[in-house]
Amino acid sequence: MRKLWPNFVGEDALETVLEVPIPEEVFVSNTRNSSRSWKNVKSWMRSHLERSKPSIATATLFGGRSTELKLLLGVVGAPLVPVHVRSDQSVKGNIKDHHIEPYSMAKYIVQQYIAATGGEKVLSSIDSMYAMGKVKMLATGNTNHIINNGNNKKMAMANKKNGGYGEVGAFVLWQKRPELWCLELVVSGCKVSAGSDGKVAWRQTPSPWQHSHASPGPPRPLRRSLQGLDPTTTANLFSNSVCIGEKTIDDEDCFVLKLEAELSTLRARSSNNVDIIRHTVWGYFSQRTGLLVELEDSHLLRIKTPSDGTVYWETTMQSFIKDYRPVDGINVAHAGRTAVSLFRFGETSEAHSRTRIEEIWTIEEVDFNVRGLSRDCFLPPSDLRKEQDGCEVVETANVNIQHKARPASVKVDSSKIVAVDVDVSNSTDEDEEF
Repeated sequence: MRKLWPNFVGEDALETVLEVPIPEEVFVSNTRNSSRSWKNVKSWMRSHLERSKPSIATATLFGGRSTELKLLLGVVGAPLVPVHVRSDQSVKGNIKDHHIEPYSMAKYIVQQYIAATGGEKVLSSIDSMYAMGKVKMLATGNTNHIINNGNNKKMAMANKKNGGYGEVGAFVLWQKRPELWCLELVVSGCKVSAGSDGKVAWRQTPSPWQHSHASPGPPRPLRRSLQGLDPTTTANLFSNSVCIGEKTIDDEDCFVLKLEAELSTLRARSSNNVDIIRHTVWGYFSQRTGLLVELEDSHLLRIKTPSDGTVYWETTMQSFIKDYRPVDGINVAHAGRTAVSLFRFGETSEAHSRTRIEEIWTIEEVDFNVRGLSRDCFLPPSDLRKEQDGCEVVETANVNIQHKARPASVKVDSSKIVAVDVDVSNSTDEDEEF
């Protein structure tokens, strides 16, 4: 990962500090050819602009590489966990408080996880965290279950064959307890910013879309933090879960903990056009090590669209967590893979489609108790403002995303992508809701 970019103006000139590091894959192997490296980086940074003019075949299948990249960043870029997690909650639970066996068993598993990641004393001493990592995202398939003619069948088969390439990027995560966090993710030159100031969670989509919106309901932690980076938030999240049994994950016997979002939480996160029917998270904890080896969550949305009527989206995310290493006495996962399945179905068979997305990630740096982090480091973008009642965030930016919908049956357009994002605003324009 490159954190500094050399200054070619003069030998004594200072190097440029990159806001988000650039993966080594972006640079050519011949480091002595600095001009060629610079051209390669510029090509990587402006790649999203080139995708706005896709080929005919790509536009037919995905609606353009720009839309495909928008789908990748919207789904796996900065998803949130189902429920709000209190920061003042102690990581130590009392098993005697739960007399029902599944709940007391879950408490015991969480305590074993706390001990395996470093212990209550060490985890309680952590006030903030910094993490920097590398990601590779790719869409591995987008097919319709119902094919009406031979041309559509050929396009679906071509989509399966051409969905193997990936988008390379990097991210930087700053966190101060679960309520305060900020993520900056750059993939193929497109930047996504997301965060929470303790009162509202927000996300800003990349240029050229450049759109900010807030998450309805109370702020929730970033899902990426629970992928082996933040044991305290993970333990607090599953403190109210229930043990539903056992399962073998990669030859590892695991306990399975399940947590469902309450109906009041789902209603608070819903909007006029989007109803969140359910959102469930499962944690798979190794019986041998006590560590979290898989994190899975699934949510079902009901979308009301003027053209298609009622459309349902079921999104399932499975994160396989590995390569735990001690950092300042805390076991932190340094690698993993997230597989996402998006299933769209509606009243008509033509609306049925399934898309699969995959993200491979590695952690390059982790540090705890970072000095100098204040609440000012986690402020939302200027185009968001809170109303006086403190219950709703409105958008003041005059942004209009231009998009022309086409009737191709296997195409993923903006109106379909918005459906997978549970943190939509109350805007009537579906493209702007994304």
